[in-house]
Amino acid sequence: MGGEGQGASSRKRLQAVIHGHVQGVSFRYYARQRARALGLVGWVRNRDDGTVEVVAEGQENDLRRFVSWLHAGPSLAHVTRVETEWAPAMGDLVSFEVRY
Repeated sequence: MGGEGQGASSRKRLQAVIHGHVQGVSFRYYARQRARALGLVGWVRNRDDGTVEVVAEGQENDLRRFVSWLHAGPSLAHVTRVETEWAPAMGDLVSFEVRY
């Protein structure tokens, strides 16, 4: 009973914008793999301005691990900056997908 509410309170929502050479280097594919491995739900997409946008929900510790990965990205990427915003989880996401 009480454990369910406690688990829900540690769930967060992350919105991130990744800057640098992050398009055309399989960033979305590897971000999806990493997010799924961490048990996160959400999505990743390229933006018209050359950045990559991510929305993810999950346990805060797992999201922080994901942010650490976003700062590095896949081997061909060159990340210069990651902007993050944190909020309570909304619970409206069911898997982690690439959006186009």
